[in-house]
Amino acid sequence: MKKALLVLLIATTCAAATVAFTQSFTMQSGETRGPKQPINFPHNLHAGKLGINCLYCHYGAEKSPIANIPPVSTCMGCHKLAVTDRPEIQKLTGYFERGEQIPWVEVYRLPDYVKFNHKRHVRAGFACQQCHGPVQAMAVVYQYPPLKMGWCVTCHRQNLDNPDHPATMDCLVCHH
Repeated sequence: MKKALLVLLIATTCAAATVAFTQSFTMQSGETRGPKQPINFPHNLHAGKLGINCLYCHYGAEKSPIANIPPVSTCMGCHKLAVTDRPEIQKLTGYFERGEQIPWVEVYRLPDYVKFNHKRHVRAGFACQQCHGPVQAMAVVYQYPPLKMGWCVTCHRQNLDNPDHPATMDCLVCHH
């Protein structure tokens, strides 16, 4: 009985390790091309050249665990008047007039067992670029960091002694 239990324990451990190892390859990292979006939104123009703060569009990041995808009405705040003759803006206007949200393709995806709280990081003073990379220089947004556990843990370790917002190494902060 003890031998069977030991074999079962070893098999379970190997299976869990295999799943964890192979899962780490399902998340794309280091690619410099993002997914094709329904509207070509140039972050390098809006966040870069025009200097629009990330939180203007992604206002949920400072108020919620989730950074929102901007509603089409946010875009139309400017584009009811600005460059309305351009094809991409005409597509945007079409969504607005039909009362539809733009079906953006997700760029950042964490496994279901990982929780990331945007509000906590924004309030701790982290610039969006620390995790999302130089978005203001990206014509098409792509996943900049690897989003692997080691990448996050490294940042948490570097901020353990932050006097205003000390990071934690408690596993349940991210895995709950």
